[in-house]
Amino acid sequence: MKEVIFISSVQKEFASERQALATYIREDELLKLFFEPYLFEEIAATGHTPETVYIQEVKNSTIYVGLLGVEYGFEDATGISPTEKEFDAAQGYQKPCWIFIKGSHSLKRHPKETAFIEKVGGLVSRKRFDDSAELKKELYRSCILYLKQTGKIDADDFDQAVHQKARLEDLSDEAISEFVRAARLKRNFPLKETDSKEKILTHLNLLRDGKLTNSALLAFAIKPQYFFPAATVKCAHFHGLVVAKPMPDYKEYVGTVFKMADDALDFVLSKISLSTGDRSQSIQVETAYEIPRAVIAEAIINAVAHRDYFSKASIQISVFKDRIEIENPGTLPSELDITKLKEPHSSYPHNPLLANCMFLTGAIERYGTGIPEMYALTAERKLKEPDFEDNKTFVVTLWRPSARATAHDTAHDTDQVTDQVTDQVTDQVKEYVDIESLPKRLLWIMRDEMSRSEIMSKLELKHNPTFRENYLDPAIENKWIEMTIPDKPQSSKQKYRLTPLGKEEVEKIKKELK
Repeated sequence: MKEVIFISSVQKEFASERQALATYIREDELLKLFFEPYLFEEIAATGHTPETVYIQEVKNSTIYVGLLGVEYGFEDATGISPTEKEFDAAQGYQKPCWIFIKGSHSLKRHPKETAFIEKVGGLVSRKRFDDSAELKKELYRSCILYLKQTGKIDADDFDQAVHQKARLEDLSDEAISEFVRAARLKRNFPLKETDSKEKILTHLNLLRDGKLTNSALLAFAIKPQYFFPAATVKCAHFHGLVVAKPMPDYKEYVGTVFKMADDALDFVLSKISLSTGDRSQSIQVETAYEIPRAVIAEAIINAVAHRDYFSKASIQISVFKDRIEIENPGTLPSELDITKLKEPHSSYPHNPLLANCMFLTGAIERYGTGIPEMYALTAERKLKEPDFEDNKTFVVTLWRPSARATAHDTAHDTDQVTDQVTDQVTDQVKEYVDIESLPKRLLWIMRDEMSRSEIMSKLELKHNPTFRENYLDPAIENKWIEMTIPDKPQSSKQKYRLTPLGKEEVEKIKKELK
């Protein structure tokens, strides 16, 4: 028997939201198994008065959902609206009441609606929303919490819960081997690549009674998104200061948490400036991104490791002219105060098993010290310090040099932000020159003959497809570099070197930079 969710509101004001919620409940793969929405407008005409019908339906339902907005709605002879009567009935029948209020506190509302909201606030907790997407997200969270509290789904944290349909065959042998190699190198992990999957997973607490936990799938599955479609990272690049078309580049990354984090980091690095040392000073060309790579990596790793995987939203990373925003579905744990993030603090990961896997590979260096390190590194480079926002989602803003020492304080004060970019060269890297063209960055760091891994390491890149698409292939197409073994392009001994045209291009870059 499904739980009936009675959706109550001023029908005209919330016509689209009511239908959106009903459709969402009926189509979501999890919610449709446990819930059925009730909308008054969907029932056939009867000989009973509307009030008799909706009060009876409230009694028959399991959960009352109230949408409160600007309008109070129709008032009967006693001056009470159907929405308020439905709420009173739900309270009388001791139904769980989930209240969602549209708009901010400052929104001008009907006086009776304001009084109704105040009345509700004294009886049940409330959530605010601005659009249907936020409303669905908040409803989903309430549904999941209800199912956990009533024992209808596993009450464990997401990463500790077992997945009933997953099997050991769904895991990638290569992904597990890569993990063990990295963990042995970084943290002296005691097990070996030759050990069985069962032994490795049991040691990591990712196997319970022979069944895989959700974190095992996120870390090692062949296709993690088959089990968790929303576990993706969406990356977008914008020329200006706000989201606007045309969008120069957009990618959605899938795969294990390790792969998604590497892919997203490489995407961001390909969109920001790289300062490179003057080749005339040394054959060893030094490189430095305008925001330290470690700062960007920490923000992305935190989003991947600590996000709310019950949420249907994806991680979103946006690269703007003056900043990088990393939006993480989830919020800070109650034990952490956002105003104290700058200080060393204890770690309270949303997904402790997943975080432990990332710690063992070195993706997470030390628990509780990552964010203070972000502040320290940005201060060292004289950049504006990162901003953290915890409101429905967790957003980290990393400021590019163009935002340093300007009059505005936040990324959203757009009327104070201009497109003028001031001198961005910091004291630490003023002897360096900036090369924006990605293939030309490759040329600049080339010396003698270099393997693909050596080039990627110099550019601090990890994602091979991104490297090939943005750096290697264009350089080869322009005949700036060539293979040392052209007849065997896949050879393990393959290296690359500058062609005569490439050397000419390097000389042109030198002249342009003088």
